[in-house]
Amino acid sequence: MRILLTADHVIAFDGTGHTELRDGAVLVGRDRIEWVGPAASTPLDGVDERIDLGAAVLMPGLIDLDALTDVDHLLLDSWSDAAQAKRLAWSEDYFDRRRHVFTEAERRRVREVALVQLALHGITSYMPIASEVHSAWAESADDFFAMAEFSSRLGLRGFLGPSYRSGVGVVTADGRRDVRFDEQAGRDGLDDAIRFVDGIRALDDPLLTGVFLPCRIETLTPELMEATARAAAERGALVRIHALQGEFERTSIQARYGRTPLEHLAAHGLLHDRVIVPHGTVIDINPRVHGEDRGDLARIAAAGVAIVHCPLTNARYGSELVTLSRYREAGIVFALGTDSFPPDLIRGIDTGVSAAKVQHGSTGAGDVAAYVDAATLGGAAALHRPDLGRIAPGATADLTAFRLDDVRMGAVDDPLRTLVLAGTARDACLTMVGGRVVMRDGEIPGIDLAEVHRDMQALFDTMRAAYAERDYRGTAGELFPPVYRVADTAAFEERA
Repeated sequence: MRILLTADHVIAFDGTGHTELRDGAVLVGRDRIEWVGPAASTPLDGVDERIDLGAAVLMPGLIDLDALTDVDHLLLDSWSDAAQAKRLAWSEDYFDRRRHVFTEAERRRVREVALVQLALHGITSYMPIASEVHSAWAESADDFFAMAEFSSRLGLRGFLGPSYRSGVGVVTADGRRDVRFDEQAGRDGLDDAIRFVDGIRALDDPLLTGVFLPCRIETLTPELMEATARAAAERGALVRIHALQGEFERTSIQARYGRTPLEHLAAHGLLHDRVIVPHGTVIDINPRVHGEDRGDLARIAAAGVAIVHCPLTNARYGSELVTLSRYREAGIVFALGTDSFPPDLIRGIDTGVSAAKVQHGSTGAGDVAAYVDAATLGGAAALHRPDLGRIAPGATADLTAFRLDDVRMGAVDDPLRTLVLAGTARDACLTMVGGRVVMRDGEIPGIDLAEVHRDMQALFDTMRAAYAERDYRGTAGELFPPVYRVADTAAFEERA
């Protein structure tokens, strides 16, 4: 099966970087790109299908290395103050009576509706992230085998593994943040993760790759970190670990182990070029730490660790990367993630570019190309997959297109600048993975999107209701006040 795709704008790879090819064409044979060039010079012999995208930008498939595979918890906890945030975590008492908020079938459906959202937003490759707050502990291999089956059937490229941890953040009865540990649960979680990674390898599915995804660094014992490093090294697998992302993380690790989180990663075998770290913001150059370069950037770069920047989520939680240009100048492998809903890397790029202008005090700051590189070439480098993230002969045919002809897009100047400033990932009109069309014009074969919408709301309502039972104050008060108070409809009727 050979498919010819044409578009007004094609972001093609010229051997050194991305370049814009106007009135371009891409010929796909099986799962690979065979030819890229001007549409007028297209070799038409043997073409089985033609997809004319017209006023659109066709680009490499977007790679999301912190992709939400959950219902949207950010709707709840990103609007809380410090006192409120404590009430959204586990109480210490809940640690001893923890439970799964969702049934097994509901957990499976949570991941299914989230994966559909990725495809709708132009994501072709993803590494999942979910909240453990509504699990009895973390995630299981069985949950992920079910997810892997659906992901492959849907047609996305997944780098998958269940999360695991040996501790969980809690709030004590007197309102202090702490971490409580269950070391056996951590060991069991790693065993389960090994079972999953080995099982995925045995499937030999090109769309599925097993990786190790331990939770936040402050919830892992040194023993679990070292066991993870050994298991991954034995299998040549990637490890993603959330670290360098919060002040509580930094202070708690320093208090418990006498070293910084970066030093902690290195001490336990998790600072090398097969390690991926979201978010990487709380290091020495951050004003909340030292506000000066004391060597953290150079150490990260020398180790080859990839940083996953999630600019939209960072902004919503009041965090920032200081700064993209400094990380890139240091030679750090840089990828992008969404980490929340919507899984919109276009809005993420816009947020990152805008934040850079504020940080530098200059409208000349904010490098759109650097962010697009991160969402494509950077993600591919982090995954050690040079066949991804580029449109070039021989590359894997993972492609995404965004329409530019919607009247609400306005005038088109540069296609990517226009998309970032005036569009969102909802403008995606094509998602192709391995030469197979996964989404076209907002439709996914075999998926009832109305049902997905209904199920997502029902699952969210279930998750939301469970927060009250974890409140460290033991109350079922209103944890999530509305923007405006909800009107008394009876009072309106009386006035009418």
